[in-house]
Amino acid sequence: MPPRTVLVPLFDKVQSLDVTGPVEVFSGAALAVGSAAAGYRVRTASLDGAPVRTSSGLTLVPDSALADAPAPHTLLVPGGQGTRGPDPRLVDWLREHAPRAERIVSVCTGAILLARAGLLDGRRATTHWAYCDRLARDHPAIEVDPDPIFVRDGNVATSAGVTAGIDLALALVEEDHGRQAALTIARHLVVFLRRPGNQAQFSAQLAAQTARREPLREVQQWITEHPDDDLSVESLAARARLSPRHFARAFRTETGLTPGTYVERVRVEHARRLLEDTADGVEEISRASGYGTPEAMRRAFLKTLGTPPAEYRRRFHAAPGA
Repeated sequence: MPPRTVLVPLFDKVQSLDVTGPVEVFSGAALAVGSAAAGYRVRTASLDGAPVRTSSGLTLVPDSALADAPAPHTLLVPGGQGTRGPDPRLVDWLREHAPRAERIVSVCTGAILLARAGLLDGRRATTHWAYCDRLARDHPAIEVDPDPIFVRDGNVATSAGVTAGIDLALALVEEDHGRQAALTIARHLVVFLRRPGNQAQFSAQLAAQTARREPLREVQQWITEHPDDDLSVESLAARARLSPRHFARAFRTETGLTPGTYVERVRVEHARRLLEDTADGVEEISRASGYGTPEAMRRAFLKTLGTPPAEYRRRFHAAPGA
């Protein structure tokens, strides 16, 4: 199979890591599969072929102008500050040329460019968490999901902020060349190959606000460190030296989540890490994560991740030496 062409449009104030992260993944495929001919041919292009200045001040020199760029197998559209008020010519180019690609990919707010070109209408998509509301408001024909790190809908894939583009690129390499190739690249880049697309953009701790009052912050830390303990509202309220009613109201006001929701997210995250990183049995992990029974953990995984624990482990468990 000849190398797949990956074309990355460049523009002023692009986010540099949105470009270089996925490019490093695709560029590493030749080494991973042992053949340059079977890897990817990565090309960058700007509207006029001129260098562009990234949002961090770096200058990127494209291979060509977009008009002269090769027809891509994968069109990868990065994000950055330049997506806020993009050059209309770039949007027009995407509207005309993107549908010809076999695969359309966006990183971070690159989804805004795809949306302006009408390429996400009727599709499920995501973007950086800070811009999901804006994307949904400005483009009601798009089903915006603010939670996952990346979303696949047909031949269109959108990812969350910055480093999520690396996760998505690794998933695409795994799709094209198999898991071992993706693992080889991940090892080389010293990144994980274990973040599934439906993993939340934030950990449970980051997704919630940090409480202002010290007793509530202590409770948040206690939950994280003791997922297998009694984490009922009554028990947590006693630890915070508040009545259950006052505690539940204050916790939600200061963190944005109910105590039950916060506990559920912490327990799923704890169980997920054990499934990924250990050889412990499902029954042992369910107890260690506070579920009590494998069936209770299974229900929580299906509700949160859409997959049972056994299937999650099969897909994302780190093999010895990986």
